[in-house]
Amino acid sequence: MPEVLTRFLKKESAVGILLMIATLLALLLANSPLHGFYEYVLETPLEFRLGRHLQVAKPLLLWINDGLMAVFFLFIGLEVKREVLVGQLSSKAQIILPGVAALGGMIVPALLYAAINRGDPAALDGWAIPAATDIAFALGVLALLGERVPSSLKIFLLALAIMDDLGAIVIIALFYSSDLSVTMLVLAAICVALLFMLNRLQVENIAPYLWVGAFLWIFVLKSGVHATLAGVALAFAIPIQSRKNPAYSPLTSLEHSLHPWVNYLILPVFAFANAGIPLADMGITDLFHPVPLGIMLGLVVGKLLGVFGFSLIAIKLGLASLPQNANLRHLLGVAALCGIGFTMSLFIGGLAFEHIGGDAVAYLTTHRLGILSGSLVSGLLGYSILSLNKNS
Repeated sequence: MPEVLTRFLKKESAVGILLMIATLLALLLANSPLHGFYEYVLETPLEFRLGRHLQVAKPLLLWINDGLMAVFFLFIGLEVKREVLVGQLSSKAQIILPGVAALGGMIVPALLYAAINRGDPAALDGWAIPAATDIAFALGVLALLGERVPSSLKIFLLALAIMDDLGAIVIIALFYSSDLSVTMLVLAAICVALLFMLNRLQVENIAPYLWVGAFLWIFVLKSGVHATLAGVALAFAIPIQSRKNPAYSPLTSLEHSLHPWVNYLILPVFAFANAGIPLADMGITDLFHPVPLGIMLGLVVGKLLGVFGFSLIAIKLGLASLPQNANLRHLLGVAALCGIGFTMSLFIGGLAFEHIGGDAVAYLTTHRLGILSGSLVSGLLGYSILSLNKNS
């Protein structure tokens, strides 16, 4: 690998830059003479069959959203488990401020979106879209500021994003599952039991977990519960530490192995597949439709008020303190960066509107307009606030 490329990939901002490139490429293709080719590739049918009765047949886009994103959620689950057991979320003192901030960052944007779309039951299904935060983009913007922001701010943002991801997992499980198959749920439950039996038997070889996890993904996919939750269940079963060699962690080893694949392949591919919005028939007025407007205001205003407001209340009540060497303007800037929903917002938006029909089918396109515009404004706002900090 060329040295220049190696240095680029080691930068914390690299993932955000790759996501931006993938997004711009998708927008260019979707609004060029190649738009038909772009759609044709994403709609290409792919089929997996095992025997006569076990079959998964989906277009490429859904293999990306249901398959590759399950690996992403496996990675997120590993990160959450590690941080809760031995990391930044392992003590009450460490968890209060990011926990409160994440809660505010989910509640306020969701309420703002719901208030704007209260008269449309189909649109209300998208209430969770602005509640998400894209950690890769947010940390990428923070990395661009370098030493102008204290290192404790990155730790706070990372912990906040982990809590936000945990909230997203709960939301997907509770609100975006439908048409449940009892048979497939039973088979999925058997796989989960096998995974935790492997854990209790102190099996440290990752391969058996991954084989059971693959079948778990198929059964969960066919059960009506979203397939990405299989990745989370698999992550929670991976042992945190070897009993034979305390210096070795199966969980950390798998997390490190997945890290480059998730950051440099899965997330850019997801962005490329989901960010291609045809803009030919759109005008500035489309941004003020209740769905994209609710998403944009939820990300830009709701996240800012929710994260900063709830954090400030916790600090004033003496429940938590500011990150080391950080001030309120730093906190305000991070709150703005949390409005970069992008990947997670696109993912939840797909879940919210994938089954709608009639006039509401337009939400499948317009919601992405709100996500892209809201994330862009939030990124620029957060960067501006942090770069103008008096202590920078």
